[in-house]
Amino acid sequence: MLDVIVIGAGPAGVLAALRAADLGAKTALVSRDEFGGMAANDGPVPVRTLAHAARLIRDARQLGQYGITVSEPVLDYPRLLARVREVVNDVRAHSALRGQIDSVGVNVCEHAGYARFADPHTIETESGLRLQGEKIILCTGGASRRLSVPGFELTATHSDAWSLSSVPPSMLVIGAGATGVQVASIFNAFGSRVELFQAGSRILSSEDEDVSAAVTVALRQSGIMVRENFGTIESFEETSSDVRMVFSKGGARHSSEATLAVVAVGWVANTAELNLTVSGVEIDPRGFVRVDDFLRTSAPHIFAAGDITGRLMLVPQALQAGFVAATNAVQGATTTLGDQVNPIGSFTDPEYAQVGLTEKKARETHEVVIANVRFDSTTRTIIDGRNVGFCKLIVDRATHTILGCHVVGERAVEITQVAAIAIAADMPVDDLARVPLSFPTYAGILGRVAASAARQLNLKGRWQAQEPEELTP
Repeated sequence: MLDVIVIGAGPAGVLAALRAADLGAKTALVSRDEFGGMAANDGPVPVRTLAHAARLIRDARQLGQYGITVSEPVLDYPRLLARVREVVNDVRAHSALRGQIDSVGVNVCEHAGYARFADPHTIETESGLRLQGEKIILCTGGASRRLSVPGFELTATHSDAWSLSSVPPSMLVIGAGATGVQVASIFNAFGSRVELFQAGSRILSSEDEDVSAAVTVALRQSGIMVRENFGTIESFEETSSDVRMVFSKGGARHSSEATLAVVAVGWVANTAELNLTVSGVEIDPRGFVRVDDFLRTSAPHIFAAGDITGRLMLVPQALQAGFVAATNAVQGATTTLGDQVNPIGSFTDPEYAQVGLTEKKARETHEVVIANVRFDSTTRTIIDGRNVGFCKLIVDRATHTILGCHVVGERAVEITQVAAIAIAADMPVDDLARVPLSFPTYAGILGRVAASAARQLNLKGRWQAQEPEELTP
């Protein structure tokens, strides 16, 4: 019998297997498909590759502003898909985690198919594998949520969008969270006519309201039709060449047609094939596996980490959760995730990112100071011709610590990583303002907005301005 069986070889599963083996546990890692899971094969890696291609197209169209004459860029989509496969294979081949997994003796079972519980300590896979373990860690991830409407089988998921053989002339994207907005942004850059539908009052509803508003304006200016509060979907229908979505609002029926309809209305846990009733593992009302602070399920010997738990469903958080689950599986309930600083962002056009509290949430429990610097007033963005966006800091008036940072615009994700370090370190905003960040850089924009916040807090005596932006003629 094995000490630990980890089901799922995405970020959470890989880290869980590595940690368990590092602690001396005899460990097996069971993967339905390829090592790396969705993150490497159908998530951030291929998606970011397509997003980079979209960025290159936008950059090429800007070259004339800098005296560089080129013809209009033309996308060879099959060649781009080949590049995506090259990147995925290259990332997998150079994965440091795979080398570490092999070096500590983890038994990696790839292409095993779906795994299911035969009894609380035994799993079986479609490939015929049968393993017994003292402890089991579930890391099977998630999948796009399906809608119970007629004709749903005519729609696609974001995964289908990435694997198209050609760029569709038109596209409906239903759901304007992070995934939907990213699909819309990328394929708009590739030349598709895109309509983006959001059931609620604003897109990116989990983001700060200023971020949501700015991204909405930018998407519309780029040619995307953004439709908030669009109503209720009644059905999807097949036409001679398109897919038609029929929806109703206020008693009136409407429809929209496109070559492809992509539905991105949420994420559900991959639990259907696990036969959890045999294991004693309970799910919560949302359909995710219920875990305690130690990532232990209702069955004391079974743990869960990553998307299957319904917590922040992102790669860095999954890695940390895998580490914690494995530590507790091997050593007992000793470690929790605790309060984490979680920077989140997306490589859309424009990029957007956040860390910490939104302004609305911060005002519920804090007296705050808001500092905001627009990208059309910062040197690096003007140099690069990328002057759409802003950087916003939310600071606690009493403690001077940073409660949140929200950025829209070029390199927003990178700027927010710096803010995340400052928040994790409980750095007072005036201390951040004193860091002489290089000029002209995108990270330097954060120093400027920190200095603005410090001035509002009357902390001039505690910091020396490092703001060449304001001194530049």
